[in-house]
Amino acid sequence: MFFMMGITNGQKDLEHSQTEICDNCGRYGRYQVFMTYTQLLLFFIPVFKWNRQYFVRMSCCSALYTLNPEVGARIARGESVTIQKDDLMRVSQSASEMYGAYGASGTGGSLYDQAKSAWDTEQGKGDAPAKIRHRCVICGYETDEDFRYCPKCGQRF
Repeated sequence: MFFMMGITNGQKDLEHSQTEICDNCGRYGRYQVFMTYTQLLLFFIPVFKWNRQYFVRMSCCSALYTLNPEVGARIARGESVTIQKDDLMRVSQSASEMYGAYGASGTGGSLYDQAKSAWDTEQGKGDAPAKIRHRCVICGYETDEDFRYCPKCGQRF
């Protein structure tokens, strides 16, 4: 007799509709709320989830924010919630631009680690501010260089 077990990270988009003026780019955008978690799989069936983290991404410029866990849990339960500015904390610019649509396409660690690092830096606990990473909104090209324009398509960063 044998058991097939595994531990994996997962992500779930949560239903939430709220339009706001973005603090990052100044355009109208929609909050895209999602939850990340770690789960135990037994025979490819999710058995247990832990380490739930809630995030908000702006639809206009992909700015990434951590969401207050209590508000995130209420949204996950399907309650009608209005997200306030106090419920959000901006994840470092490099982390928010490092990730593509919803998945981790970069190699900077988990979203939780990026958010914690940003929080520690903001509170004076971190080493140094994260290096700025540019991501083109048109073609998706990513670079650490200090370019003003995308070298691939010419779009301003």
